[in-house]
Amino acid sequence: MSDIVKLLKDTELKGRGGAGFPTGDKWQTVLDAKVEQTIIVINGAEGEPGVKKDHFILENYMETVVDGLKIGLETFKNSKGIIYLKSEYFAEFADKLRDLTKDLPVEIFEKLGGYLCGEETVVVEVINGKRKEPTIKPPYPANKGILINNVETWYHIAKIAKGEYKKTRFYTISGEAKNPGVFEMDEKATIETILKETNNYPKFDFFVQSGGGMAGEILLSSELNKGPSGQGAIVIYNKEITDAWELMKTWIDFFYQENCDKCTPCREGVYRIREMLATKKFDQKVFSDLCFVLEQTSFCALGKVAANAIKSYYEKVGL
Repeated sequence: MSDIVKLLKDTELKGRGGAGFPTGDKWQTVLDAKVEQTIIVINGAEGEPGVKKDHFILENYMETVVDGLKIGLETFKNSKGIIYLKSEYFAEFADKLRDLTKDLPVEIFEKLGGYLCGEETVVVEVINGKRKEPTIKPPYPANKGILINNVETWYHIAKIAKGEYKKTRFYTISGEAKNPGVFEMDEKATIETILKETNNYPKFDFFVQSGGGMAGEILLSSELNKGPSGQGAIVIYNKEITDAWELMKTWIDFFYQENCDKCTPCREGVYRIREMLATKKFDQKVFSDLCFVLEQTSFCALGKVAANAIKSYYEKVGL
């Protein structure tokens, strides 16, 4: 077993792309794949509003991310690197990344994939010039010798290899925040601690969205004794001035626009919820049924989480 794989397992690093899968286990799966060539991917899709950590890392710690990629290339013999960047990040970072990787077997890709490219099978399809649609799992990309980690995960991999990992992660704070931005703090920090230590704890009546800016769950100010889920985003809302209908419409419009239309439950379910919010006729029974179908039968994670924020807002804040 490679020393770095053992280190990844020992440190219990989990992927920072949202799913939280153990990084060491993924690397072990790729090692066990026994393929002729390993494909190593840095996924810089970061397509959810309210999540800016990967941008922050590329802007401030790009060399560290590339160091992580070098470790991957050294670990997996006969390997090739791919850096996938969404269009805005490609325009901003591609030239510097080319300079840093000019002596490495690395390609830098700009493809129009959107939010769905955060899902690993989708980014593989897009890199291969196919439609931005998820594919059936298993097999997972790792089973085929394709190692995909997002930007922040590669940053921590480099830190672990250098003995500098302190079990931190990056949090994006936005919304009605006094001091918005991206902050590196303890990976087990609670939302309350994060807000207080970054000088962002509101003095007004508020609620937060935890995990992502569209799919994250809604938490009241009395429920902040837990860490942010998913991608580590915290969006602050002023309870007194937030228009519930406009907010929920923003959420569902995002998933309507990013939908790949591959599966009926997601395509039709998101459309029906969007229609309900547009007319401001919220039928709780119909909505609950739609949520159940989305969560249980959608092909990929987009459909499973599309109604998360609306559901938790309705339960916690109400209309």
